[in-house]
Amino acid sequence: MNEVKEALRNIEQNYKLFLQQQFTFIGALQHTRENAHDTIRPVASIGQVQSYLDRHCNNSTDKRILNLFLNICNDLSKLCYKLETLHSGNDTTNGILERCKLLLNHSNDLSTIRAKYPHDVVNHLSCDEAKNRYGGVVSLIPIVLDCIKEWVTHTEKLPRHVLCNMSGGSAISEKRAPQGAPARAVISETPPSVRLEAQTSTSNKNNTQVQRSKHVQKNGNDTENHNGKLKGPWKPPGRHPF
Repeated sequence: MNEVKEALRNIEQNYKLFLQQQFTFIGALQHTRENAHDTIRPVASIGQVQSYLDRHCNNSTDKRILNLFLNICNDLSKLCYKLETLHSGNDTTNGILERCKLLLNHSNDLSTIRAKYPHDVVNHLSCDEAKNRYGGVVSLIPIVLDCIKEWVTHTEKLPRHVLCNMSGGSAISEKRAPQGAPARAVISETPPSVRLEAQTSTSNKNNTQVQRSKHVQKNGNDTENHNGKLKGPWKPPGRHPF
């Protein structure tokens, strides 16, 4: 992304130089249109500017400024294709790139596009020039630059969104199965069975004790005679006073 930003800064620097010479650019277009006997239709495509340069440009000043315009458009086009290979993006970023590539297509009709505030390139033209001749061609570069900046902004947010999504997903997964869950699951699952076994053992032990107690009580009851009287304690044989 740093390389993209550096390329974008270089293009913006060249565009600033171009902006300082907008009147020279309009003059070059006027000269070449007159040489081409093409003063009625608007300058509506990059291919049209290229044709004026290749076939109808007679002086070095006009060639220099027309070349500067075409070079900036070419650099923007290369940058767009680089952005496309840099990141797969989403519907928003892909839509921005598609618009940029369409605008920079040499045969695309630019006559209806207009750069808006804060750009003032159209305001530097007369009403007739802005409406009927050069409004679209001078609006091309600032509009594409804005689109690429928007692409960069959206793309820089994508890793955070992905990270948030991943974090959200892991949070959900951690909620369902926390880290180290298998070990804890074994621990948490084992005690119930142990406790159950212990409870069963204790229960069996208690039952045994109860049965033994009943057996003792039964044996004790056996010491009673049939009349319900307790037998006296055992005495050794011999004479007894009572």
